[in-house]
Amino acid sequence: MGRLLALTFTYLAYMLAIAIASERQQHRVQHGPCSYTFILPEVEHCHPLKDFQVTNILQRDSPPEAEPDTSQTKESKLQSLESAMENNTQWLQKLENFINENVRSGVEEIKRTAVHTQTAAMLEMGTNLLSQSAEQTRKLTDVETQVLNQTSRLEIQLLEYSLFTNRLEKHILLQTQEISRLSDKNSFLEQRLLTLEGRYGRELKGLQSEKQQLQELLERQSQLVSQLQHELGSSSLNSTLLQRQQAMLTDTVQQLLAVANHCNEISNMPKEEPLSFRDCAEILRSGVKESGIYSIRLHNSTQTVKVFCDMKTRGGGWTVIQHRRNGSVDFHRGWRDYKTGFGESSGEHWLGNDIIHELTSSQDYSLHVQLRDREGNEAYSHYDHFYIDGEDKNYSLHAEGFSGTAGRTSSLSHAGSQFSTKDRDNDRCTCKCAQLASGGWWFDACGPSNLNGIYYPASSSVVRYNSIKWYYWKGPNVIATMTTMMVRPANF
Repeated sequence: MGRLLALTFTYLAYMLAIAIASERQQHRVQHGPCSYTFILPEVEHCHPLKDFQVTNILQRDSPPEAEPDTSQTKESKLQSLESAMENNTQWLQKLENFINENVRSGVEEIKRTAVHTQTAAMLEMGTNLLSQSAEQTRKLTDVETQVLNQTSRLEIQLLEYSLFTNRLEKHILLQTQEISRLSDKNSFLEQRLLTLEGRYGRELKGLQSEKQQLQELLERQSQLVSQLQHELGSSSLNSTLLQRQQAMLTDTVQQLLAVANHCNEISNMPKEEPLSFRDCAEILRSGVKESGIYSIRLHNSTQTVKVFCDMKTRGGGWTVIQHRRNGSVDFHRGWRDYKTGFGESSGEHWLGNDIIHELTSSQDYSLHVQLRDREGNEAYSHYDHFYIDGEDKNYSLHAEGFSGTAGRTSSLSHAGSQFSTKDRDNDRCTCKCAQLASGGWWFDACGPSNLNGIYYPASSSVVRYNSIKWYYWKGPNVIATMTTMMVRPANF
């Protein structure tokens, strides 16, 4: 605004100077963007200096001394200067009035115009700013809405990813547990396989050793047969001498019989009938407390049988029908041997199926099976009711009321299983269990037990299929080194 006033003032001064220049001399000075015009006084009444000389002295503030003029000349010059001063003063007053009259109204108009212009510009600028602000606000609102929508979608996706991650982690955990379980099972199976490989390897070596022993035995038997044939030829030469000795012995026996008959006729004293017992329970009731060998007489029979009585186990009174302890007796026998019995009552023996049938069919009997392994551990299986049929039914087995410590399940075959031997197959398997497992037993379909199998010593580390077994005691890998089967009346 100040620059505008300065320009206006300069313009007015310039116009005024042009108007005066036609009447008076003027002097113009340019200073920067501004120019200054000075009206010079009239010098037409001034006379030039006489004898103007150039001096070689410094310029002074006052003109060089002139020759004294007359007083009239001085007065005229003074009047001229006064007139010039008055004229200048008037011109300055006119200029000031002109400026006051014209420039002030122009300045006010310029101010008003500038204010209106600035106000309009500011209003327009404010309107533009408001429009831009509204537009920016709308855009920001749209962006904010988009951001909110995008944020919502991202939150939903994040939640879904979180749920999916949780499910995936659970699935991975289950898979890891399953892999660990399968790994443990695989390790167990591998260990079991190694154990079976080792055991079957030992069994194979044992079989190879047995094969070698059988071959050696066969060679010895061949040599023995040859020797027997040689001895048979030699003994035929002595048959005549033996026949003579037999005739002499026959005569001697006849003489002894004649003497005995004669003695019987002479003796008239009555004989006391000896006491007879049906089983070991009656012997115990009679007052006998020691275990040992005693004679019993079967029901409705005059036949007496020597049996071993156990007077200590579970109250005593037990009649032993089978006993194994050291493998001294061969139990791989035929039907006839198991029918009549074999072995010594004081050691390993089988009482005989006929005797067991007669004994257990006379009244209700219970069965007690005593077992011992190679570590000395003992167990038993007890049956409240036990009997076997006669030979016409192949000595079929009947046992009920199982209890005991030798397994949670009975190892005896089910009721009705028939007795089989190597020469009479009565089992329900085409494999002939008596030949496969050896011994005589109630095999049924080879079954879980066989106390009459081949006896293997406690030092043997190989378990064979044809060994003594009672499966539900400790499984197929246990070697029994002692077995006892004994019966007693159920009401004892």
